[in-house]
Amino acid sequence: MPVFAAFFVLPLACAGCGGQQGPGPQAMPLAALKLKPEAAVVMQEFPARLEGKVNVEIRPQVDGILEKIYVDEGALVQAGQPLFRIDSRLYREQYNQALAAQHAAEAAASIARLDVDKLAPLVRNKVVSDIQLKSAKASLLAANANVEQARASAQSARINLGYTVISAPVGGYIGTIPFRTGSLIARTGSTPLTMLSDVREVYGYFSMSEADFMQFRRQYEGATLEEKIRNVPPVTLLLADGSTYPEKGQLEMVGGQFDESTAAIAVRAVFPNENGLLRTGNTGRVRLESRFEGVLLVPQAATVEMQDKVFVFRLDKSGKVHRTAFTVSGKSGDSYIAGGELKPGDVIVTSGLGRLQDGMAVKPVFDKAPQK
Repeated sequence: MPVFAAFFVLPLACAGCGGQQGPGPQAMPLAALKLKPEAAVVMQEFPARLEGKVNVEIRPQVDGILEKIYVDEGALVQAGQPLFRIDSRLYREQYNQALAAQHAAEAAASIARLDVDKLAPLVRNKVVSDIQLKSAKASLLAANANVEQARASAQSARINLGYTVISAPVGGYIGTIPFRTGSLIARTGSTPLTMLSDVREVYGYFSMSEADFMQFRRQYEGATLEEKIRNVPPVTLLLADGSTYPEKGQLEMVGGQFDESTAAIAVRAVFPNENGLLRTGNTGRVRLESRFEGVLLVPQAATVEMQDKVFVFRLDKSGKVHRTAFTVSGKSGDSYIAGGELKPGDVIVTSGLGRLQDGMAVKPVFDKAPQK
């Protein structure tokens, strides 16, 4: 009896162990984001070089010995303020000589006038022939011409004498002064005495690529480029140390053509600088801000970059992920603005990207901050 019982029980037990299969792979729970149209502020930054609104090379107009330097490097000067003085003795003597020659010419002209006045009644009374009067009048014309020439020479000498004191044509800051008292100064020299910069307003020059320029033209309202420039919001200047310049600037000008070697176009912004913080030669970055409506924002932490392409892991309706490349139309904060490859309602995974492979099942968990 025990033998028969064992015979019948064993098949039943085996039948029980072969009738069920183990559970399939579980979907991995990961943070996810459902894309929806949003408003975004896009910031573009361009390396810029700064220049004063007026930059003047101070050069001598006459040759001579530098006799006096009235200012120091970096000094703030006003328009008309003396900067340098060249030894004036030679030019003063030249002026005195020219002035004396002018006086002599004027005296000769007076004598010629007297001769004309003396001969005129004699000719009328037929005491002398009119040929003598005509000769006297010709001499008077020559004397008057000599006076004009002498006056011009005296005026030129006076101007040269005035050039021995070099004054500031505009207000601004003095640059480097490569010369010292006693140096021989030549008007044909290649090196200026100094550079004078009016930096009450500062220009920030930067360049836009052709693609950036085309995007610039699309995103601002206006029928002409001038109207679009007027509609650009105030721009920000980032200084070389990463700090933000406290004063906002305004876009003023876009160049007339692209540079053939760089395929870029020059752009200029102007910034107020009443406190003198900025100087010619400073560098920085000009930031342009634009506001867009109805765009899709993808957190950068939810993307993977490979071979100059940007990917996200997008879930299909069955809950499986697929690596999907998309075009980056711009950046807004820590997010990319997605191109047309992604649509409103798409769900993307925002965490655990390093463990994902195409076709893996994922259980999306919403309302979680993006993670690396």
